[in-house]
Amino acid sequence: MDLLTPGFGLLIWTLVAFLVVFFILKKFAWKPILSSLKEREEGIADAIASADNVRNEMAKLKNENEALMVKAREERAIMIKEAKDTADKMLADAKQKARAEYDKIVSDAQTAIQQQKNAALTDVKNQVGNLVIEVAEKILKRELADKAEQEKYIAQLTEDVKMN
Repeated sequence: MDLLTPGFGLLIWTLVAFLVVFFILKKFAWKPILSSLKEREEGIADAIASADNVRNEMAKLKNENEALMVKAREERAIMIKEAKDTADKMLADAKQKARAEYDKIVSDAQTAIQQQKNAALTDVKNQVGNLVIEVAEKILKRELADKAEQEKYIAQLTEDVKMN
């Protein structure tokens, strides 16, 4: 029980020692401790503010990056569409040129065929005309006395012409 009830002298000396230590701490250590705590508090507040600023900057950069990505996607889509349109136009132009060339070749071939046909017809007409002239010449050269001999001779010449 003596431990629970200390003596009066011990209490006074403990109080005096406490007060001496308290005043020494107050005079020499309290201000530096408080100032270092205040500096630390300000440093932590600055670090938090700086972290907030960095977080805000990161969010802003992220938003700008997303906006740039959206814009880049739109530009890419536009470029792809333009390239596709250009390719389609080039393909259509090539088809049109090929069709025009085909039409020209067919037209030239038809013209050539028609010219050859006309030339062949002219040649046949000339040959028939020459044959008629030869037959008439032969008929006139020969002396024919009667009509029966003329018809027999014409039939013979006709057979000769058919054989040629």
